[in-house]
Amino acid sequence: MKAVGILALLGCLVTAMESKVYTRCKLAKIFLRAGLDNYWGFALGNWICMAYYESHYNTSAQKMLKDGSVDYGIFQINSYTWCRSKRLQDKNHCHVACSALITDDLTDAILCAKKIVKETEGMNYWEGWKKHCEGKELSEWKKGCEVS
Repeated sequence: MKAVGILALLGCLVTAMESKVYTRCKLAKIFLRAGLDNYWGFALGNWICMAYYESHYNTSAQKMLKDGSVDYGIFQINSYTWCRSKRLQDKNHCHVACSALITDDLTDAILCAKKIVKETEGMNYWEGWKKHCEGKELSEWKKGCEVS
């Protein structure tokens, strides 16, 4: 019984170490280096704003949807179409495991987000972007972050 408790505690610690909540400015710099500024015509502020409203910059964010699929990571990328999970017969258009979208290494998440923007209707994929960022002045999102 004691071993089960210790294993549960270790599991919580491992999960906590793998996730990260980025600051706005740190994320702005990562997004800039990854080529998201003006990717498909969307300025950097769009990406920072969208990530905030989708996940609050939390790499381990997950949301179960009514259809049984799950939105994963900083961009809340859906398991049914874009990544491979064990729950569903997934389409996996990004050719990535959903678990790769919930780590503090944002490489897979950014590559997948670029694919989504390129292959769908731009940033309209994200409800958070449509509701809070679309058509707004977004320069404030990168203000003070030392990104040009």
